[in-house]
This record gives sequence, structure tokens and C-alpha cells, in this order.
Amino acid sequence: MPTRVVIAEDEAIIRLDLKETLEEEGYEVVGETGRGDEAVQMVKELEPDLAILDIKMPGLDGLSAARQITGDRRAAVLILTAFSQRELIEQARDAGALAYLVKPFQRSQLIPAVELALGRFAEMRDLAETAANLEDQLETRKAVERAKGKLMDEQDMAEGDAFGFIQRTAMRERRTMREIAQQVVDGELAPPAE
Repeated sequence: MPTRVVIAEDEAIIRLDLKETLEEEGYEVVGETGRGDEAVQMVKELEPDLAILDIKMPGLDGLSAARQITGDRRAAVLILTAFSQRELIEQARDAGALAYLVKPFQRSQLIPAVELALGRFAEMRDLAETAANLEDQLETRKAVERAKGKLMDEQDMAEGDAFGFIQRTAMRERRTMREIAQQVVDGELAPPAE
């Protein structure tokens, strides 16, 4: 699958040059516009891997568009601008841009900037997924600890036996330990009386 790109640049000649260069390099340009507000809409509808945004555009400037796109983690963002002031670069970074290219740029500069943005975006997505997995593991651990405590207090079970009951029940019922632990905590599940 080729990398899918949306281009938002209000200068038609630059937009055309970007499109030609990207397509020659094997990227698929799925949408192009000269307006920032349309770029945000295109990213929502077309789900590209990358949005290339000019800073100065009608409708919505590139920084505002970048904030909306990156806020939802919809695509990597590469900012294009004719200005290279430090303040503008910092604003682009704060808006979620992962790479920055100053116009006029050489064709040889475009692809490394695109690949940098895509690489950083993949890293960020991986980190977010890792954080979500860790949070889920922590919540599971908390639920299991609460359930073990309840089984130890109310059923007079040893800690290992309480854990074993939760684990075996989860395996037998093909459900998560977190679900079983929650049932124990809610009083919906207890080991059979001996």
C-alpha cells in the first residue's frame, strides 16, 4: 500500500509540484486543496497517512489545521512555509507538526522531511498504544488485587488460592481476568462452597 497524502497549499503551482514529486516517489496523493478548513475535512474523510500543510491559507491557517488534525492523531503533519523564524517553527511544533520545510525547497529535501514526519508519527502512535496497554494492565492488576482481597477476607482463602481461582475461572470461561475479578468484587461470583 502506498503512503497516502493530502496536500493543502494555496499556491496552485507549488501544490502541483508537490503532487508530481510525491507521485514520482511512489506516494499516493488522495486529496489536495488550497484551504486549511478543507484540509481538515479531507483528512477526516480520506484518512491519509500524511497531511502537508502550508502555514498561510484561507479558511483556516496551517497551524490551526495542524492542531485539529494532530489533536485527533489522524495523520502525520508536515508544515510548509516561506518563513523560517524560530517563533514560527516553535508554533508549528506546538501545533503538532512533526516536520517543517521552508519554501522554496529542493525536491531532494521533500522526501526526507516526509519520511521524518511519518517516522515520528509512527513512534508517537506506538507510544500511545503502549501507554494504553500499560494502563489496561494496571487496571487489571488493581481489579485482581481487589478480588483476591475479597476472596481472602470473605472466603478465608490463601492469596495463591484466590489468584488461582480467578485465573482458572478466566481460562475456563474464556474471559479476561479483569472481567472475572470484577464479578468477584461485585459479589456475582464466588468459589463453590466445600
